[in-house]
Amino acid sequence: MLQQTANTINHINRILGISVSYATILMALVTCTIVVLRYGFNLGWIAMQESVMYLHAAVFLLGSAYTYQHNAHVRVDVFYRQFSERKKAWVNLFGSLLFMLPVSLYIGIICFDYVLDSWRLLEGSREPGGLPFVYILKSFLLLFAISLVLQAISDIICQGLKLAGAQAKQEAR
Repeated sequence: MLQQTANTINHINRILGISVSYATILMALVTCTIVVLRYGFNLGWIAMQESVMYLHAAVFLLGSAYTYQHNAHVRVDVFYRQFSERKKAWVNLFGSLLFMLPVSLYIGIICFDYVLDSWRLLEGSREPGGLPFVYILKSFLLLFAISLVLQAISDIICQGLKLAGAQAKQEAR
């Protein structure tokens, strides 16, 4: 049951991470288009420039849980890389319990009203000709927090099961 829950969370964040990775290609294409239009034809659109910001936010915020899932996040591993698998599991378990989960919950809690207010107003860009979807941009904050909370739960489950399995193997000897 626990492993199935972790697998479901991992699957959701995997789909989200892979989906948002395509936004990097789109972001590069839009950026190139902006540069060509601006310097080649002396044309520019605020909406196009803002779309790069939206894509960047999506890549960073919605891809974070996927990065965490694949252990590709920044880690100071002066000692970690030399640890046994069991010690690594303990570090990961405590890191998820004491840092990732509380910080992600805190981010979700503090940005909830901020995002909700933006949706109430259907907030748009302050710039003339800008995108009218600032409320969607701000929603990425909540999705960021939710996906990281879920991934932290998945990691806690996986590390706990890993440690329980190692304990069961030691007791069987």
